[in-house]
Amino acid sequence: MVEGNPQPKKSDLGVRTASAIVMLAVAGGALWAGDPWLDLFIVLVALACVVEFARLVTLATSPGLGRLAALLAGLAYVALAASALVQLPVGALLGVILIVIATDTGAYFSGRTFGGPKIAPKISPSKTWAGLLGGMLAAGLVSAATFVWNTGELVLRPMLFIAFAIGAVLAVVAQSGDFLESWLKRKAGVKDSSNLIPGHGGVFDRVDGLLPVAIVALPLWLMHP
Repeated sequence: MVEGNPQPKKSDLGVRTASAIVMLAVAGGALWAGDPWLDLFIVLVALACVVEFARLVTLATSPGLGRLAALLAGLAYVALAASALVQLPVGALLGVILIVIATDTGAYFSGRTFGGPKIAPKISPSKTWAGLLGGMLAAGLVSAATFVWNTGELVLRPMLFIAFAIGAVLAVVAQSGDFLESWLKRKAGVKDSSNLIPGHGGVFDRVDGLLPVAIVALPLWLMHP
């Protein structure tokens, strides 16, 4: 997921749009269908991520214990995220997805509008501090709106501010996942995790921010009264 990059070339826009529609339709259909189809969809996405993670690690490392350790760490990372996604109820899962989308959208437009200092130019040259703050604001607002929707109360009280803060923190977590994949791709010398999705790269490219957010969101949900 890329923040603040120029618009895709016109020749690529149609393919990207068609792929995005298909992805939204498949993911939306899985959410609507519920179990067992939703769980199956999550497992398939996780398997694709594991394969793509392994590809990046293989390209980025030399044979040996270091590569094996990285492969095992990647497997554990994706498996933990998939387990969290499966355990979250559909309403919470949808909220997590919306927060990640809000983070990417807020970061993209804020980064393009304000620019400014880069966070880690050697890892992800397009990401700025302004983009991060924009993503945090957008995610916080979505989290607060989700809280209002679930409670039906538009009242300024501590839990509303806590919901906003949780969304903002999850935005930072999402960006961390994005940085992890960007670092791996830079080490591997590739632009995308794969070419599985026309115009969008790989599955890992699409869910790099969702994976760590899911891992953090599950214990937050379990602590919810």
